[in-house]
Amino acid sequence: MYLSAANHRLPLHDGNSIPIIGLGTYSEPKLTPKGTCKKSVKAAIDIGYRHIDGAYLYQNEHEVGEAIREKIAEGKLQRKDIFYCGKLWATNHDPEMVRPTLERTLKVLQLDYIDLYIIEIPMAFKPGDEPYPKDENGKWIYHKSNLCATWEALEACKDAGLVKSLGVSNFNRRQLELILNKPGLKHKPVSNQVECHPYFSQPKLLKFCQQHDIIMIAHSPLGTCRNPAWVNVSSPPLLKDELLNSLGEKYKKTAAQVALRFNIQRGVVVIPKSFDPERIKENFQIFDFFLTEEEMKDIEVLNKNVRFVELLMWSDHPEYPFHDEY
Repeated sequence: MYLSAANHRLPLHDGNSIPIIGLGTYSEPKLTPKGTCKKSVKAAIDIGYRHIDGAYLYQNEHEVGEAIREKIAEGKLQRKDIFYCGKLWATNHDPEMVRPTLERTLKVLQLDYIDLYIIEIPMAFKPGDEPYPKDENGKWIYHKSNLCATWEALEACKDAGLVKSLGVSNFNRRQLELILNKPGLKHKPVSNQVECHPYFSQPKLLKFCQQHDIIMIAHSPLGTCRNPAWVNVSSPPLLKDELLNSLGEKYKKTAAQVALRFNIQRGVVVIPKSFDPERIKENFQIFDFFLTEEEMKDIEVLNKNVRFVELLMWSDHPEYPFHDEY
């Protein structure tokens, strides 16, 4: 499949399409100066990005919405040209909370619909406004998940025209099968957003997704920020990898560009996060070179099957997804 900077959408099985590269907007709200996200989204749109990945949890959706609306007002593009992915957080899994939560996101963005809405993690927490609920002893307060009931509420949102496509994130094979085999399923998930990069290339999950027409979206496609609070920092930094750097030299590219190219050649959507204008530009420059079949195989061998983003603090949750092989 030929992909270019101007045309790089992949078809989704529900008749919609998704740009193969997007801008991730995750940031630590307390550490990110106001306006940073808005500036980055506007820069990304100018560079050619048409896919923005966000979440209510990131506390910057108002900036994303402003950036998109300003670019539309400038006549740079139309609403239909932009693909926005939003997320349903773990404290809003109860079916009656799904639509109000999505409507809140639309209100913050000031948009009529979003393109993709996904269940952010398969684990449910105590419902309410506290995103990370803990008891007086500092222990996480979990909630019994009913992923099928949550999914039915999402299907109703799609039928109401609030969202074009539905997907999931951080789901393992069993959790995907739970939805796929749900009696009376109306809308299949179009995507599964998971950690995926040359050190954790997810071959088995990718194959399973492809067999079911589910697009895999790679979060942390360049490894991740090395925050020991929630990241496995014992694994070596991906971008220092010798092979990725030597291929970069060959193609006059960076290790990051090679890592992104590897995924898009496998049909995996990438959403590298950056608020640095130069980085944002560099990450998009992956359509003017092509890795050979042999080079793709060499990169596949780098797979260490080690996650950076393990979410170990929730490993005792009954729906913790990473105990299974994939």
